[in-house]
Amino acid sequence: MILPDYLELLPDADHKEILALCKANLEKLASAKKGVVRFRQPFATVRHLRASYLDFSRDAVSIGRREDINPEEYKLVKRVLQIFIPWRKGPYNVFGIEIDAEWRSCRKWDRVLPYLPDLQDKIVADIGASNGYYMFRMLPQRPGLVIGFEPYLQHYFTFHTLNSFAGQTNLRMEMLGVEHLGRFANSFDVVFLMGILYHRISPVESLKEVKKSMKKGGTLIVESQAIPGAEPVALFPESRYAKAPGTYFVPTANCLKNWMLRSGFVEVETFCAHPMSSKEQRRTEWMQFESYKDFIDPDNPALTVEGYPAPLRVFLKGLAG
Repeated sequence: MILPDYLELLPDADHKEILALCKANLEKLASAKKGVVRFRQPFATVRHLRASYLDFSRDAVSIGRREDINPEEYKLVKRVLQIFIPWRKGPYNVFGIEIDAEWRSCRKWDRVLPYLPDLQDKIVADIGASNGYYMFRMLPQRPGLVIGFEPYLQHYFTFHTLNSFAGQTNLRMEMLGVEHLGRFANSFDVVFLMGILYHRISPVESLKEVKKSMKKGGTLIVESQAIPGAEPVALFPESRYAKAPGTYFVPTANCLKNWMLRSGFVEVETFCAHPMSSKEQRRTEWMQFESYKDFIDPDNPALTVEGYPAPLRVFLKGLAG
């Protein structure tokens, strides 16, 4: 949680504006407000601990072994990790503590992995990084720098807690969102935009901001909720979609492809599409609130509880033109 020291790697970025944004966030993180202290204090109690073992190549991101810490430290770490409930992305194994997150994010990563561009020594952005699961999974590809954009305090401190154990210096997280990407002009070789666009009021404008942040020829990986169909159309729910009030445009795969093309991306292709299920998104001990099965009509799994088409997940890839 220091001001970014990587800006020399981003010569075309708006250094002054980025520093101002990061400084404002640091001041927020240092405040005594209850919401900040709730997550900052647990992080501070365990940040001195270090993992002797790391494995980012398997489904569960593994940070540390049980024998790295004594019994009292183990209890403390478990209490801290429980404070960060709900865990949305995972799974993790942290000092022998198994964290079964709501999403089996390893399944999504397995779908993306065959289509990854070369990440070695590249500058990468993960937009809506949450607790950093995909950032950690990128590490076997040896990226030069991965910046996670994550505006939510809970996820921000969860990542910093995990990475204080893991000590990965080429992973950074900023408490910023997709709307700030324009300040990072011509900066990224690869951008991951997964699970974001249907939450944006103007998805095309968001894609244009993403493109602005990318080097020419850089690769964008997009994953999104979608509706079935071949027509280039999008569903705009009256108020909620699958109980989520912050969902706006839910496109078909072809609609999303057209959004990318009209935002300046080229060689756009859909490389995966699959229906959602409770095997991939569900309640667990580490996420005890409503999940996928609560969002779907119990009498007709082809519909959401509102009567809209149940979601697909679609994956697209394109190059910044």
